[in-house]
Amino acid sequence: MTNQMHEAAANELTIVIPVYNEGAGFEALWRELTTHLNFPFRAMVVYDFDEDNTVPAVQSVIARGEDRLNLVKNNVRRGVVGALLTGFNAVESGPLLVVMADLSDDLAQVGKMLELYRQGNQIVVGSRYMKGGRIVDGPVLKQGLSRLAGVSLCWLRRIPTHDATNAFKIYDSAMLKKFKLESQRGFELNLEITVKGFLAGYRIVEIPSVWRDRTQGKSKFKLWAWLPHYLRWYFYAFRPRARR
Repeated sequence: MTNQMHEAAANELTIVIPVYNEGAGFEALWRELTTHLNFPFRAMVVYDFDEDNTVPAVQSVIARGEDRLNLVKNNVRRGVVGALLTGFNAVESGPLLVVMADLSDDLAQVGKMLELYRQGNQIVVGSRYMKGGRIVDGPVLKQGLSRLAGVSLCWLRRIPTHDATNAFKIYDSAMLKKFKLESQRGFELNLEITVKGFLAGYRIVEIPSVWRDRTQGKSKFKLWAWLPHYLRWYFYAFRPRARR
């Protein structure tokens, strides 16, 4: 990692893409990103091990002269939390977007999300469960639990998003530096950040987003193993809020 990412972060969007053997679909992901993002950005692909088949796919894109793309080895701990934290730690300030490599995220919305960030919001959520958002295919049980968590936190706790669990968010990098992030297992990290941001008084806003289930490869989401960790941050949300 060079100082380029640190310098770019103050003025440009930085995208963090955690991967685990996503080589077959990476070219398609990069085409989608470069099609929909017609503004300056940098992307970090964070991988766990050198044999990950995403690595040569990314290297092939870089070899064609693509200087917006960087390969970064996870230097925190193996797994999605370590990959995301590696990306977060590499950016000092500016907007930071988490994108999955499986083409599930609604990349056509990134420009609007970035506008909302520029308006002073520290967390911008791509929301599947607000009016205008939706899910195409996807596991029914996982979808139901995610919807229940997000909508109930919005209604009962007044967190200003219907989709606190979604990974597809823009975060303010400086805000992330304020938190002691404690998640250990998986994507509950995104719920932890949203809950801690809400309790600390940061501005949260949402925009409708369409989520599509992956068309190739196998999901790394481990519902039953991660559920207790999601519940921890769900109940954490009912702590008193700080005054800002």
